[in-house]
Amino acid sequence: MTQLWIGTYPSAGAGTPVGRGEGVWTVELEPATGELRDARQVATTPSPSFLATHPNGRVLYAVNEHTDGAVTAFEVRDGTLLELAVVPSGGDDPCHLVVDGDTLLVANYSSGTLAAIPLDEDGAFAGDAAVFGHEGSGPVAERQEGPHAHFVALDPGGAHVLVVDLGTDEIRRYARTRDGLRPDGIAARFAPGTGPRHVAFAPDGRHAYVVGELDGSMHVLAWPAGTEVQRVPIATGSLLAHVLLDGDRLLVGVRGGDVIARLAVGADGLLTPVADDPLPGSWPRHHEVVDGWAVVAEQIGGALTVLAPDGSVASRLPLPAPACIVPIL
Repeated sequence: MTQLWIGTYPSAGAGTPVGRGEGVWTVELEPATGELRDARQVATTPSPSFLATHPNGRVLYAVNEHTDGAVTAFEVRDGTLLELAVVPSGGDDPCHLVVDGDTLLVANYSSGTLAAIPLDEDGAFAGDAAVFGHEGSGPVAERQEGPHAHFVALDPGGAHVLVVDLGTDEIRRYARTRDGLRPDGIAARFAPGTGPRHVAFAPDGRHAYVVGELDGSMHVLAWPAGTEVQRVPIATGSLLAHVLLDGDRLLVGVRGGDVIARLAVGADGLLTPVADDPLPGSWPRHHEVVDGWAVVAEQIGGALTVLAPDGSVASRLPLPAPACIVPIL
């Protein structure tokens, strides 16, 4: 069996007061059949909408997505979680994080800030965060009134940290130095109103695949130039969510349309739409390919759905407001 960590929103819905039953869960996936079972809540913590594991597998980090955001570190012990510490996230509504060596990088959506939290060799918090702000806006008034850091990634070349900013239609760049991160300009700019959300990089680092949440399109960039070489409309009127590159296919969550869009990646790095795989539930916020199965977190549908490679539904398991899926190391 393969075990998964699941992060959630409050069961009353995103944006409601914290403490409404949200927490971190575990589930088991049967690799041979795609069946999900044995859902267990193993920690209670406010709005843990995104999770990340330390490479040692002994520490799990969870954002606490609310105003004056926080990040909680848990010790992983015998399939359970023991809270180690809670620290400020460096902004409001942290929504994504990634471990970069001895640093935990956190994207804070509402404040638009990037935080770099130092870690010790065991993965525990080891000091105050360095926080980097930004300025700017976009034409979609209700979503782009200011910067909104939605995703943080490591540049394939290794020299930079990147922040996908939905509010300013940019990918921000920070140089990695001996003394920490340093702002280093803009890696890519998009047409006003694109609303870039998440990014996936080709294994050879020559292309970046960026979700346009607001314009409903996938944007293919030549990398590291950051220039757009293809725009593929996915779902007009729907909100795109997570993107995942799995071999020669790209999987994109479509909220509102409630499908996982499948696109083929050609030898030239360009995309060709293949199919829209319908989901039995609604609002696919996040997905992960595990043992060949696409496991989808249906936030509003209140379940995890497993799709086979051909897009058919293999299994479904009720779970309150799932938002993130991470395999247990």
